[in-house]
Amino acid sequence: MLKQKLILFLILLTGFWLKAENVSANIISYKKEADGVSFSLDKGLMKIKVCRDDIIEVKYTILKSFSQSPSLVVNNNWASRVGFTVTESDGNVVINTGALKVVVNKITEAITYTTITGKVITAEDKTENKSMLAATIAGINTYNCTTQFCSPQDEALFGLGCHPVDSLSINYKGRNQDMAIKYMTGAIPVLLSTKGYGLLWDNYSASNFYGAEANNTKFKYVSESGKQIDYYFFYGPDFDHIIDLYRKATGKAPMFPKWSFGLFQSQDRYMSQQEILKVKDNYRNNHIPVDAIVQDWYYWDPLPIGSHVMNPERYPDPKALVDELHKANLHAMISIWPVFGKGTHNFDALKSRGYLTNITWDNVVTRTFDTYYDAHNPKARDLYWEQARDSLVKCYGWDAWWVDQCEPDNGALLDERRKDTFYSGRGIDYFNTYSLEHTKGIYGGWRKDIPGKRAFFLVRQAFAGQQRNATTLWSSDISCTFASYKIQVPQGINACASGIPYWTSDIGGYHLNWKAADWSKPENRELFTRWFQFGTFCPIFRIHGKGERALFSDNWDAKTKAILLNYDKLRYRLLPYIYSLAGKVTTDNYTMMRALSFDFRNDPKVYSIADQYMFGPAFLVNPVTEQLYTGSNAAAGKITRSVYLPAATQWYDFWTGKKYEGGQTLDAASPIDIMPLYVKAGSIIPMGPDVEYATEKPGSPIELRIYPGTDGIFKFYEDENDNYDYEKGAYATFTLSWDDKNHSLTISDTQGKFPGMLKTHKFNVVLVNEQQGTNLKITAQANKVVQYEGKRVNIKL
Repeated sequence: MLKQKLILFLILLTGFWLKAENVSANIISYKKEADGVSFSLDKGLMKIKVCRDDIIEVKYTILKSFSQSPSLVVNNNWASRVGFTVTESDGNVVINTGALKVVVNKITEAITYTTITGKVITAEDKTENKSMLAATIAGINTYNCTTQFCSPQDEALFGLGCHPVDSLSINYKGRNQDMAIKYMTGAIPVLLSTKGYGLLWDNYSASNFYGAEANNTKFKYVSESGKQIDYYFFYGPDFDHIIDLYRKATGKAPMFPKWSFGLFQSQDRYMSQQEILKVKDNYRNNHIPVDAIVQDWYYWDPLPIGSHVMNPERYPDPKALVDELHKANLHAMISIWPVFGKGTHNFDALKSRGYLTNITWDNVVTRTFDTYYDAHNPKARDLYWEQARDSLVKCYGWDAWWVDQCEPDNGALLDERRKDTFYSGRGIDYFNTYSLEHTKGIYGGWRKDIPGKRAFFLVRQAFAGQQRNATTLWSSDISCTFASYKIQVPQGINACASGIPYWTSDIGGYHLNWKAADWSKPENRELFTRWFQFGTFCPIFRIHGKGERALFSDNWDAKTKAILLNYDKLRYRLLPYIYSLAGKVTTDNYTMMRALSFDFRNDPKVYSIADQYMFGPAFLVNPVTEQLYTGSNAAAGKITRSVYLPAATQWYDFWTGKKYEGGQTLDAASPIDIMPLYVKAGSIIPMGPDVEYATEKPGSPIELRIYPGTDGIFKFYEDENDNYDYEKGAYATFTLSWDDKNHSLTISDTQGKFPGMLKTHKFNVVLVNEQQGTNLKITAQANKVVQYEGKRVNIKL
């Protein structure tokens, strides 16, 4: 009997040690420090840092110490100390921050995040939570770094950037995503969960997200290289608060100039100064609203790329070109790349200082292999900026910069990127951060040398933290097809859910089999019209691609021109609303293009809707992404699209004023001139006059549309429209509040002031119903006309 008990004891003991070998590590000891808790493990180290009571940083390594390299993403040093307590309970170390509890299992070192009352928010997997495995990639010895979390069946996951492949589903639950930045991808390692938390992975190597582990009950993030695991946990539970915390950690998005929220006219490519001025004349002479014209690539031809010279035969006086645009109240954007061809002064200057990488780009025009500069090197960034500043940007007065080809990507030669060494370290460890560092340099240079003009950068790639560099992410060289257009919608939604507030696509697509589409064909006109309708309700509004597609173009028939002009005018009428949202992006870390889970997280029906989103607090936007007007559906009489109206509120059809209860699905009429738009009850929408550019007609009456049914609030923002004085407090806000029970609107006292500020606003207040306040036209008869002089006023309707 004693022998049997001894055998059983040995089996149990052996089983325990086998189990212990399969877990990541055991906690040997721990120590409370001023900013968190340090753990000594039997296999390495772990540090849980309490950045705030709702932000936790977790580091883990099997090496002898943590990396001392500063984060490229998180720029908050968390100088203020957070009060927290550390206790032990039932084999766990419990860190109580006052807002949440971080519970660390002493056997598995797996972390569980709970509310103060003990409700689980999320948890690392107990058996496979954090791991580092030795690996050899492209001949480089390194460690794969993995973190795995438990994921209940009813959880939905959003964010992770802008991906052209496999993006018809907006929810990452149950699917995988390549997170290596390459041509046409914008991998942003920020994840939002409907369980009320967010995660930021502070690793810069090529990575993968796996959302379907263990029959969709777990997800994990795997980075191919690293010396440690490093991630941040943000507790919302609302998505807006999670994004606010993310930007507190990584930096605010600065204000763009007001003109940048109007229409950008671009084409691949304008070939001469004369051609651009002709575009300017056609817009202004036809009274079509527009605010910017873009000069795309190869203005330097036949000189090598990186020469920063506009061919004088085609551009005899670039300064006069930009001046002429400015006289017409237009702004000018130019494309400048981070690659350099041999035989230029700029190439030689960078090379002589050791500022070039070994990474090349296959130049599809000249069939040469041109070289990237090292954007991780601060001195190289300074020289790059100085070259562009003195040759193009400042000397000619360009207003904005198209930051193209900012991912070192040569197709199959991605290992060239892994094997190179940047100033910051091995290429394999900094695979995803080129655009982050590149835009850091040009934004810093712009702020220093062009201080009176707000920076605006259109960028093909983005990484976490890049919003602080005044960047707008664009979805790259997409094709002119309905299939390509359809996937733009979830791409834009998830890019913005990743904390990057400004996103755009090439309206109409960039190419059709690398050629210009025939825009005279009815089916292509339908595609462009539908895409233009969607673009009207994107943060940034841009036409771009191969072939003429300006709004005055003869490629459009009269009906198409009329529809396009209506949506262009609608965008401009909504500028008071949009610019106020932009102010909220900067002051409150707001998100303008909103996954439905931002506002309706408790309605599970919205989790997998990939083609609807909120644009600010008011508009439910429903792009028509199927060919309904000229295709087989049209022949069958189907000119509708399905629209789900989220529950817990009422909705108004923007075009008709008809009111609907939430929680239902409609077959919304979608003739070619209508993109279904619904406005949430309680919304207050300020709409300006008809204008041809963003800053025209200051002081004109503003129509305040009120959608009754529940209380509502909207903060109106205004400033000088350009320059950075708003950072010194030179801006003003006032709050519009709707009391539905008493049918009254209150306008608060104005807070703040700035030079040139209007002393009086005239508001035409319109209570929306089926008889008034519908579509884009100015309402002929307001319910009340209010002269607001900055002091609180209450209006009974």
